[in-house]
Amino acid sequence: MITLKNINKIYGEDGNAQTVIDDLTFEIKQGDMISIMGPSGSGKSTLLNIIGLLDNNYGGDYIFEEVDCRSMTDKERAYMRNTKIGFVFQSFHLIRDLSALENVKMGMVIANSKRKIREKISKKKMNQKAVELLKTLGLEDVMEKKASKLSGGQQQRVAIARALINDPDLILADEPTGALDQKTGKEIMDILKNLNQKGKTILIVTHDQNVARYCKINKNMLDGRLV
Repeated sequence: MITLKNINKIYGEDGNAQTVIDDLTFEIKQGDMISIMGPSGSGKSTLLNIIGLLDNNYGGDYIFEEVDCRSMTDKERAYMRNTKIGFVFQSFHLIRDLSALENVKMGMVIANSKRKIREKISKKKMNQKAVELLKTLGLEDVMEKKASKLSGGQQQRVAIARALINDPDLILADEPTGALDQKTGKEIMDILKNLNQKGKTILIVTHDQNVARYCKINKNMLDGRLV
């Protein structure tokens, strides 16, 4: 599904240069659920940004479903990012003044804007899909509530629904339980585990051993390398 080969990422120049990712080679197979642990500054989030097509300024080769990501245009990269990858963040990244339903639909609206006319999805279908996802995640009673009025666990469920709205092949989660209490964090990880059991490929960056235990494959990152 994904092959990273000899990936290098350097910040700064000359005497101030800092190698954040150092000649990293890594493969993600369809259906994997992988955790990456490591100290702050080890390169975990940088790696996630590269895999998520948020950063194209690196050396090496990145193949996603047989497509060379380095050779894509910005437009092609944005389309793949919006349709093939779902993101879940520690800080949720919801629009606070929009409802849960509107936040979830936003992911599809953005992807829809990049589709060809004949491939565009109607507003009615977008609404139906968002409602179905929120119901699946147990949020039917808060769909019309503003994100700012939701609990942390509810906000993260909304974020997961938004990540799933375009039926992505890959879910990237950066500290998905970091802002949650232990009980709510377990509920979120149960959801992600269930999604993986249904075939979703999931990559999680975490500092939490309890999160890593949910994953089939556990990696550690140190000084820009996976060990």
